[in-house]
Amino acid sequence: QVRLVESGGGLVQAGDSLTLSCAASGRTHSNYPVAWFRQAPGKGREFVAAISGSSTRTGYTDSVKGRFTISRDSAKNTVYLHVNSLKPEDTAVYFCATKETDLFGTNYYTETIAYDYWGQGTQVTVAS
Repeated sequence: QVRLVESGGGLVQAGDSLTLSCAASGRTHSNYPVAWFRQAPGKGREFVAAISGSSTRTGYTDSVKGRFTISRDSAKNTVYLHVNSLKPEDTAVYFCATKETDLFGTNYYTETIAYDYWGQGTQVTVAS
C-alpha cells in the first residue's frame, strides 16, 4: 500500500519561507507524478503545483508562480514544495498526492480526480 506523509508546515510570518516534504513509501519506484493541493477553511481543495514522473515538467497555479517551486529527490522518495514570500492567503492545509500509473512519464496533472493516493496534510498558517 502506498503511503504519503507530509511535513514541514507551521506558523510563519508573511514574507517567510518554508519547505514542505512529501515522503512516499510502499512501492519500488518513486518516479510517479506528484502534486500538491491545498485547502483553506471553508473552501474546496485547490491545485498548487505538480511534477511529472520523469521530473522534466512542472506546473503551478497562477497565484504561486514565481514563489513556489516543486522538486523531487528520487533517492529519498520525497517530493518537496519550496514556498517563498508567503502571504496570509496561502494559509491552508497542504496535501500531496500521487498516481498509481505513469511511471517516468512526462505529464503532470492538475485535477484531484487524477490522483490515487493522498497524504493527511500539513498545516501552513501565515500571519500578517
